[in-house]
Amino acid sequence: MSEPSRIPPVPVEFEDIARTQHAVQDQLLQVPSIVGVALGHKHIAGYDTGERAIVVLVTSKLAAEVLPATDIVPAAIGGIPTDVQEVGVLRAGPEPLAASAITLTKRYRPAFGGLSVGHVGITAGTIATGCYDAASFPGMPPRFYLLSNNHVLANSNAGAIGDAVLQPGPYDGGKAETDTIAKLARFVEIKFIDGTESPPTNEVDAALAEVDLSELDRRVHWVGNLRRTILTPQVGQLLSKCGRSTGFTTGSIVNINATVDVNYGSGKVARFVGQLITTPMSAPGDSGSLVADLDGAAVGLLFAGSPLATVVNTIEAVQRLLGVKVADA
Repeated sequence: MSEPSRIPPVPVEFEDIARTQHAVQDQLLQVPSIVGVALGHKHIAGYDTGERAIVVLVTSKLAAEVLPATDIVPAAIGGIPTDVQEVGVLRAGPEPLAASAITLTKRYRPAFGGLSVGHVGITAGTIATGCYDAASFPGMPPRFYLLSNNHVLANSNAGAIGDAVLQPGPYDGGKAETDTIAKLARFVEIKFIDGTESPPTNEVDAALAEVDLSELDRRVHWVGNLRRTILTPQVGQLLSKCGRSTGFTTGSIVNINATVDVNYGSGKVARFVGQLITTPMSAPGDSGSLVADLDGAAVGLLFAGSPLATVVNTIEAVQRLLGVKVADA
């Protein structure tokens, strides 16, 4: 079994089946084609029935008759219906950036959420927003930060505190001599699966770079200023984000409380718990985007995905583990 992990907040109507999910997900994740287990709704012929279900995420959905008996997902677990959802290979980290006519790759000062950014040693990702230490609220914050992913600002744990963070990111022409906007301040280490019987788990792929207050605006391009945070996102909730590669996109939450295995390239895979799975609303280079609802409330931090789905850290976990506030309410 994996190491014990904190069960994140879930809507009241899912609390009972969340316990069953956590009891069975380690066994399910031993099946090679299964990349995640989550909570959501039962779908029949593409139609959302609204019935609560334990959702099994697979790289490719195949007919039961071509699968080994050990790989077939039962129709119900503990009396709870299951649903099998195809998500492809979930990826984060060093991937070829998307070729898109909508790229927020220019240099801006002050910069803002949605723009290209990156550690001096990577390609490029996206600025989420500006934030400050939670301990400084209420009060006068002495330090201000740019928020994005660990793999964007800290080069997937390889960065050192004080490393240069460029806007735009190196792939988009950013140079340390002229485009350094911030210095890496702190990050949550990504723990990769190491082949042991108890794979380590992660809640976030997140990092901060300290920035001068005059260099960064807290607004998110085409999303606006973040008014508050949502601690218990709902299945079906409508979303928006703005990212370096695909610009402004909208989507919705398909699954909550997801445990997923995410590929970081070079054979590295990390297991994340408590994640949100959304409809596809991103491409490589959008990592680090702030995901909000349609009323300007922060929902999460985008960090991985595939052509079929996007994976998002909850903003509750990001703020708690980094010790910051992205909105004042």
